[in-house]
Amino acid sequence: MKFAIIAAGEGSRLAREGIKAPKPLIKLQGIPIIERLVMLFASQGASSINIIINEQQPETLALLQKLKRVYPVNIVVKDTPSSMHSLHALSHLLRGGKFCLTTVDTIFKEEEFAEYIKAFKAGENDGLMAVTDYIDDEKPLYVDTDDRLNITAFADSPTPTSRYISGGIYGLQDNALDILDECMTAGIERMRNFQRSLVRNGLELKAYPFKKIIDIDHAEDISKAEDFLSRQQ
Repeated sequence: MKFAIIAAGEGSRLAREGIKAPKPLIKLQGIPIIERLVMLFASQGASSINIIINEQQPETLALLQKLKRVYPVNIVVKDTPSSMHSLHALSHLLRGGKFCLTTVDTIFKEEEFAEYIKAFKAGENDGLMAVTDYIDDEKPLYVDTDDRLNITAFADSPTPTSRYISGGIYGLQDNALDILDECMTAGIERMRNFQRSLVRNGLELKAYPFKKIIDIDHAEDISKAEDFLSRQQ
């Protein structure tokens, strides 16, 4: 199965808060977060790991070129205005079946991720989207589900049926990329609007709950993520 990492953001908030390293090179447990993802994906039998970074990341590119000697890494270097555009820049590498996509700053436990990938590989839905009821995000995307965890909507504000928020890990069949092409043609922007388009177009998406997922958006999130990964439970 193919995997993908979006790491094309500028990390401007972290830079304003005094973090000098590019976001993909922030270390948790002594390992850059982008390298951690590559190793996790490889441990799940990745046939390819497709990564987009922006043009202002020579240090990240140098690390990825080293990793490419060991892991099945493909690198796209391109500036994009949003995560949705970054996915589109990777989409030609993701055709041909199921793929799993995440942003570089999405931090989760390896054990939960392994179970998620197992469920995704075994499932027949169009997509299996990681969700969590742990909310520590400035602008979370709420996920509405029915009693069987079928996703019925994505919302910017909580609703009576939104028990979870998006966890930033997306398992999709490649028919989702046809809808992505349509979104690009229509001038639709932002990853959350792409996800709404998946629902509107009738794709069968299921939610997969994680106990906790952390995004590294601010300097304080680094210590939170470090503590999270160090805990046994």
